Amino acid sequence: MSGDERIVAAVDADGLLGPRFAALPPLSLYVHVPWCIRKCPYCDFNSHEHRGALPEDAYVDALIADLEHALPGIWGRKVGTVCIGGGTPSLLSVASIEQLLSAVRARVPLLPDAEITLEANPGTFERSKFAGFFAAGVNRLSLGVQSFDDRFLRALGRVHDTDEARRAAESALMIFGNVNLDLMFALPGQTVDDARRDVAIALSLAPPHLSFYHLTLEPNTLFHRYPPSLPDDEEAADIEDAVLDMLAQGSYQHYETSAHAKAGYRCRHNVNYWRFGDYLGIGAGAHSKLSFADRVVRQLRWKQPSQYLEQVARGAPLQEETNVARRDLPFEFMLNALRLADGVPASLFAERTGLPISDATRAIAEAARKGLLEPNPTILKPTPLGRRFLNDLQALFLAEAPRDPAHAMPLPADVVRRPAARP
Repeated sequence: MSGDERIVAAVDADGLLGPRFAALPPLSLYVHVPWCIRKCPYCDFNSHEHRGALPEDAYVDALIADLEHALPGIWGRKVGTVCIGGGTPSLLSVASIEQLLSAVRARVPLLPDAEITLEANPGTFERSKFAGFFAAGVNRLSLGVQSFDDRFLRALGRVHDTDEARRAAESALMIFGNVNLDLMFALPGQTVDDARRDVAIALSLAPPHLSFYHLTLEPNTLFHRYPPSLPDDEEAADIEDAVLDMLAQGSYQHYETSAHAKAGYRCRHNVNYWRFGDYLGIGAGAHSKLSFADRVVRQLRWKQPSQYLEQVARGAPLQEETNVARRDLPFEFMLNALRLADGVPASLFAERTGLPISDATRAIAEAARKGLLEPNPTILKPTPLGRRFLNDLQALFLAEAPRDPAHAMPLPADVVRRPAARP
């Protein structure tokens, strides 16, 4: 380097030197399909009831154009997992899924053993159609069962019944093998015995992966406006304990807050999220988190499907793009990593945030003092108490990074500080 050349490092809006990556995190691809048959009263996802014919061809074309627009930001990076979520992606035709996956393979270096997940609703299950999804390259199916009891399916506004859920699960396991069943607990009027019956049916099907979610009342949902009668906190805790006990006895590893898997069947796509990997999200309302040599960027696509189609046609699929402030990165990392029961190596903090572990040592020490985090300095792992009070543990890492840039990171003599580029 000549005497006139200098390394330029960006600082963020707080005046702190940004992250610096020796190697970028693993990359996943998320594809959002925003339509569903009926909007569930508990759902706060970007999903919309479809009326009439779906603009399926136009939407798949827009997804491909969106991906092409994003390519400069991920150029040359290998993609290890793909998840097609929604909404209800299984509303799409086999031809559309085949076109989409062919376009992905032609544009990004997809790993040969890439996990490719499709989310599906039992109410849309057709054996020949789902066999077509498998032939198109989908090798993992996530089936939104929610319950095997008609009473609770009606309460949750689901379009399928118990028999359809069983048949869909059985056929999916025969076709894909690698299947996740999504279920919920602490449902309106549910008792411990009701929950045990749901778990017993799920275990009898022997899926390699089960997700059990606690029903919560989210803002901007019908349930939030008109709350159903739910089990109280003590009843919900008893239900959760019964569910976890039965799953453990069934040899499922409780590897993440809501995820349970047989050996070798952890969801690789979600594990990449939880280990603070990168992901490119395409489709209406999709989010991205992408790392570059000196910054971490978050993106949001246009949310309304019609607006998304219009903006992609104009070559502008992004509604927002922001750099993640250095002081926010420790919290964002811990928000994900501490969901994992086994924790993560402490060294992963620097690898995935581009920051020294010293940016989080004060909060780590406080969490260990409170008994929420294991005191082992080589691993970031919640204790059983920390798992039960996960929100309290994660909150300790809010705004942990120092505000004084002089103490943020030692600067070489040839580094010039300048404001980070605004999107």
